[in-house]
Amino acid sequence: MTTKIAVTVQDVDTPVGEARIHWHLAPAAARLVLALGHGAGGGVEARDLQALAAALPAEGVGVALVEQPWRVAGKRVAPAPKTLDAAWRAVWPALTAPGLPVVAGGRSAGARVACRTAGELGAAAVLALSFPLHPPGRPENSRAEELTGAGVPVLVVQGARDPFGRPEEFPAGTEPVAVPWGDHGFAVPKKADVTQEEALAGIVRAVGMWLRAI
Repeated sequence: MTTKIAVTVQDVDTPVGEARIHWHLAPAAARLVLALGHGAGGGVEARDLQALAAALPAEGVGVALVEQPWRVAGKRVAPAPKTLDAAWRAVWPALTAPGLPVVAGGRSAGARVACRTAGELGAAAVLALSFPLHPPGRPENSRAEELTGAGVPVLVVQGARDPFGRPEEFPAGTEPVAVPWGDHGFAVPKKADVTQEEALAGIVRAVGMWLRAI
């Protein structure tokens, strides 16, 4: 039997436009909120964000998928990092309003935003999905300092075939959870020995176990 999850939408004014929070509410009393931002190439419909939002509320985790203002406005190109950070900071009071600890996170560019702002905003931890450790083919341009400088516990979940950084490329101490065959969007090819559903279930399981330990 599938647990029915209530979904509500909240618009939030920010200095760089209107953001939107898609709340996936826990059916019983929640113990924390997992706030997830999307990447620069897509929105909150990303397969990993949707899988977590569908599964975690039943475990007492309210999931808030945060849609950045550029995406709400229908633009196709993400703005500069400082603009993304400004919007995230402005949304934060709405995320903390339920009075619960908030784990910040996101995929790709959203993970970078969460890492850069976690300390100042008082996030309990950071979930980094498909963290773009470096531009494809340019490992010398590392963004590892954003991870190591977050100032809070960080869980990295990374596709084994991610061109923005494979799990083995990450610095000691980050210990990413590897998604077999996964690319930057956690898509797995048909030739893989795991299905797409199994890959997503593995992500949900790893994240759920980590959140229970926080």
